[in-house]
Amino acid sequence: MSQKKKKWDIVWRNVIIFISLHLGAIYGTFLLFTQAKWATRIFAITVGVASGLGITAGAHRLWSHKSYKAKLPLRILLVVFNTIAFQDSIIHWARDHRIHHKYSDTDADPHNATRGFFFSHIGWLLLRKHPEIKAKGQSIDMSDLWADPLLRFQKKYNYYLILILLASFILPTYIPTLWGESLKNAFFVSATFRYVTVLNTTWLINSAAHMWGTKPYNKHIHPAESKPVSFVTLGEGFHNYHHAFPWDSKASELGNYVFSFTNIFLDAMAKIGWGYDFRTAPRVLVLKTVQKLGDGSHPEF
Repeated sequence: MSQKKKKWDIVWRNVIIFISLHLGAIYGTFLLFTQAKWATRIFAITVGVASGLGITAGAHRLWSHKSYKAKLPLRILLVVFNTIAFQDSIIHWARDHRIHHKYSDTDADPHNATRGFFFSHIGWLLLRKHPEIKAKGQSIDMSDLWADPLLRFQKKYNYYLILILLASFILPTYIPTLWGESLKNAFFVSATFRYVTVLNTTWLINSAAHMWGTKPYNKHIHPAESKPVSFVTLGEGFHNYHHAFPWDSKASELGNYVFSFTNIFLDAMAKIGWGYDFRTAPRVLVLKTVQKLGDGSHPEF
């Protein structure tokens, strides 16, 4: 590929946007520890966790993998949480994720980890998609998601940025002012800092969890087990297991509740009847896979 072609592959609008967001988040970090009220700090964390669940329990486990079923109240809640997360519509997110699993770490993978940490973390959002992604993406069946009226609604209004700007920036900025927080602190802490933090923790799954860690379930693939990543992503860091058994609703062996708030949340949803038909990889299958494909790091072998 020529240097000229590489230059034109850069999406400069995205570069400017992400640089601005990260500079704002750095300033927000300073304000978080020096000026923001405790109520604002707690609010930012709460909204951050909620938006994270919109990705982990919603876009990922429910809609990308169909690893469980959800009644309307939970589906609405997860769409709201996902909209706060501002990581594009669920339909768009799930499409990229299904491509990622089908063509993991190849040129058809949107965040191909073989292209390095920076690319798989954020660089893939700063460049135009590889032609293979567009070509292979045509083979991904998305009919189930387009059939969901909630997802169609989010996709339609997400295009105009109305719901996303309201849920991710306007309301998180306005609400802290109700307890006397300054507009500056509210915007840079509960909106910008919170948003960029959730973005980067999500991206760690594409980057760090595809590069460092053990591979007890399949040593022949890039995804690895990472407890630190799992902790900051609400339970998505057991990535070697997840790629071996992507339909498992717990995304980890036996749940690993210490490092997965998403599993705690989904168990609560199951108890109140909002979530049901949770799929789990049979224990016998897991152990056979460990013996056949694992790197020997599993505690039982």
